[in-house]
Amino acid sequence: MAEPGDRIEITPRGTRGARTMWGSFLPRLFKPLLDMQISRYRKATEPVAPKMFDFPLVLLTTVGARTGREFTHPLGGFEQEDDTWLVVGSKSGASTHPAWFINLAKNPDNVWLEVGNRKLKVQPSLLKGKERAAALARIAAISPRYAEYQNKTDREIPIVCLRAT
Repeated sequence: MAEPGDRIEITPRGTRGARTMWGSFLPRLFKPLLDMQISRYRKATEPVAPKMFDFPLVLLTTVGARTGREFTHPLGGFEQEDDTWLVVGSKSGASTHPAWFINLAKNPDNVWLEVGNRKLKVQPSLLKGKERAAALARIAAISPRYAEYQNKTDREIPIVCLRAT
């Protein structure tokens, strides 16, 4: 488990992966829809995460590594028996990490998780080895698309454990 102030290792980027729309003009085009989704999520009255497709949806807020601004991202979140949550830096199997993961790794003391109507300050830790493999298997049992993402890239897709502080 990471201690406050510990940085999260940023694993190397891959040499192959799925092509994504991230980094083009499309994110700017869809930003109003994303903002609307986040706003609608925050109006939730239940303390449980709503489901989207085949997994629970959570909001992860990080602080930008370069900008220092807060960014909120809707992600698949997987609750564990020990009251922690797992999030996966899949970026749909792209060869690069998602921006939220870079921000989380560089500013691990400034991370918040929203689950339904609850907002929790969390401490992230990167899962490795057998622990990571077991977590990916549990996640893929709920949402098989996550196993497919790992097959699309040679980058080790990060799985981050979030523990409320």
